[in-house]
Amino acid sequence: MTFDAIHHVAIIVSDYPRAREFYVEKLGLPVLRENFREDRGDWKLDLKLGDSALELFAIPSAPPRPSYPEARGLRHLAFRVDDVGEAAAELERRGIPCEPIRWDPYTQRRMTFFRDPDGLPLELHE
Repeated sequence: MTFDAIHHVAIIVSDYPRAREFYVEKLGLPVLRENFREDRGDWKLDLKLGDSALELFAIPSAPPRPSYPEARGLRHLAFRVDDVGEAAAELERRGIPCEPIRWDPYTQRRMTFFRDPDGLPLELHE
């Protein structure tokens, strides 16, 4: 068995309109599919992310993240970009604050973090 790539990443959000505006309007991820699932009473939004997808689920009864930053499960989602400084500056122009850019000693690349509307840590990495 060979794993070639990540097919998709799924995130549960607390506020669908706010999350949709953040990921689609501010981050610019194209919508692949958007569905209200009546049987579950939630929204599922599939976004294009390179050759993969990012799935957003708006589940009204989902509990909050138990702690920050080291709760079990997904630690953060990292987006690969050509230039972290340029990407961080663009996020700042869109009203999304970023942490100071720092050097990753393991990858020998620049990186920074920002947050989605629910506080999920998101990373920019060269």
